[in-house]
Amino acid sequence: MGPPEEELRARLAGVGQAHLLRFWAELEPAQRDSLGETLAQLDARELGEHCQRAMEACAREQQGRAGQGRLDGNLEPIPAERLGSVCRSDRATLERWEEEGLCQISQGKVAVLLLAGGQGTRLGVPYPKGMYDVGLPSHKTLYQIQAERIRRVERLAGERFGTQCTIPWYIMTSEFTLGPTEKFFWEHNYFNLKKSNIVMFEQRMLPAVTFDGKVILEEKGKVAMAPDGNGGLYRALVDNKILEDMDQRGIQYIHVYCVDNILVKMADPVFIGFCVSKGADCGAKVVEKAYPTEPVGVVCRVDGVCQVVEYSEITLETAQMRNPDGRLTFSSGNICNHFFTFDFLQEIAEKFEPQLKHHVAIKKVPFVDEEGNLEFCGL
Repeated sequence: MGPPEEELRARLAGVGQAHLLRFWAELEPAQRDSLGETLAQLDARELGEHCQRAMEACAREQQGRAGQGRLDGNLEPIPAERLGSVCRSDRATLERWEEEGLCQISQGKVAVLLLAGGQGTRLGVPYPKGMYDVGLPSHKTLYQIQAERIRRVERLAGERFGTQCTIPWYIMTSEFTLGPTEKFFWEHNYFNLKKSNIVMFEQRMLPAVTFDGKVILEEKGKVAMAPDGNGGLYRALVDNKILEDMDQRGIQYIHVYCVDNILVKMADPVFIGFCVSKGADCGAKVVEKAYPTEPVGVVCRVDGVCQVVEYSEITLETAQMRNPDGRLTFSSGNICNHFFTFDFLQEIAEKFEPQLKHHVAIKKVPFVDEEGNLEFCGL
């Protein structure tokens, strides 16, 4: 049973969300209890801040699409000394990076972390993306392909350095994907990986918000909730004690990637070795943009700080800039494929997570209007 109605109304009114109880009088007792429990779990101060940040992020997004607030004058490409290229490096350099990466893997210092909170809606299926049969003759799913790649790189590192090594697989799911994913792995015998080396955990669910910062009711007695995105990783690592697990296993380096990357090289030794040899706290594997207007974010520097800038945040003139050799100046296309040291990831998660800015995901969300009719809108 949730808190009293008067208490709920006062808390929600204080953060501009009193409309969530608009249909309270029409709800059955069980519906009131369910809605009350949901609202009670949402800290009023955090809810107000979430709605405010979402509204501000939406405003920034709309400004970018309208050509306002562009970052062009503040952009610089990543310095050459911080870059490495599989295509343009000589064989000896690539072999040196690979050797370093395999060495770290052989010592049990490397883990992979999969971002798998999303459903396969865009793929046309009602289940988690990792369970998707991508159409190969073998009918292997994304999860199976990735599991087999983990086993392979474990063998490569072990054979190279004469050790028995393990690459723990951390899988961040959501309320929507955790149950089906656990069941799928169990049904497939964890793809011949040890169950103890596969650690699944949930990211937070956050209320969906309109463009003007109002929480959406999916039904008269139900708040519309959605996973808090890839940026929710840092909070989830703390909430689920994943950092403690990594520390106990002696993990020093983490390779983070998204579930729908069918070409991902799990714990890529070359990428890991490159980052370790550079002494990097974090790194990003990128793909060179195919053409100036390709709709992909680019890794660059803004006011001297490395970050990802969305394609909507720069002008066509900047996107078309080229170097003397003819290559695009801002060519490092972001594919959500990252390297972190454990120490860096821990510091961000435990100290700086509240300072991170929201990025907008604009989606259609079912909601009830003021008369209780079902519509679609949202942020």
